[in-house]
Amino acid sequence: MVLTIGFSPCPNDTFIFDALVNGGIDTGDITFDPVLEDVETLNRWALEGKLDITKLSFPAYFKTADTYRLLNAGSALGKGVGPLLIAHADQKFSNDDVNKASIVLPGVNTTANLLFSFAFPDAVNKAFRVFHEIEDAVVNKEADLGVIIHENRFTYQQKGLHKVLDLGQHWEEKMGVPIPLGGIVIKKSLGNDIYEQVNQLINQSLQQSFNTYPKVSNYVKEHAQAMSEDVMRQHIELYVNNYSLDLGVDGKKAIDVLQTVFEKSSK
Repeated sequence: MVLTIGFSPCPNDTFIFDALVNGGIDTGDITFDPVLEDVETLNRWALEGKLDITKLSFPAYFKTADTYRLLNAGSALGKGVGPLLIAHADQKFSNDDVNKASIVLPGVNTTANLLFSFAFPDAVNKAFRVFHEIEDAVVNKEADLGVIIHENRFTYQQKGLHKVLDLGQHWEEKMGVPIPLGGIVIKKSLGNDIYEQVNQLINQSLQQSFNTYPKVSNYVKEHAQAMSEDVMRQHIELYVNNYSLDLGVDGKKAIDVLQTVFEKSSK
């Protein structure tokens, strides 16, 4: 059986799936066909049911729960891992200023967009771009504010930008649960046996990467663009944790809380 699997080229995802797609573990009678894309592309594809297994933002999962089932392994949740609202270092913003400002975000279906709306429900002047273009959009004053994710958390200050609000910290303080960023889902039509098998294989793949860490594999490096190995490790350590091995009770509770907020915001 060949199953398509979509995930991002970011170090946290390539770290998790390296052994799964590159022969690092025995996958039995399943062969995985990887497709690497940015998360908002994967979100859109999930809405179309394009891939058998895919990484996606949790708001996209909430929209596709009739088609896909959430796997227990492979997710990105945690504390201190949320998106940041950033601006030029010489600009200060009150809540009212944010509501009136132009904001660029990484995608309408992303958790970053939902967490921004949770913090600033009256801010509506939004535009959406691929996540790695957002820093430069703010630097070039194409927008007043940007919401950054992934490795941009480690680089924005070098570009003369400053943090207006840590949207993840705001979420944690208000809701008291970890931040659910993205999950791995599988088509329900594949059945429970394949679900259990794939879940176990993703867990094994991640364990294999943990066993050789802090060494960064060539697979992670080749997809990390111009990122230094130091930043790759920061990225992995921020987004890959015990919730990535298994959501557990706390992880599932956090996702339920986020879904409640999503459903309220969608009304």
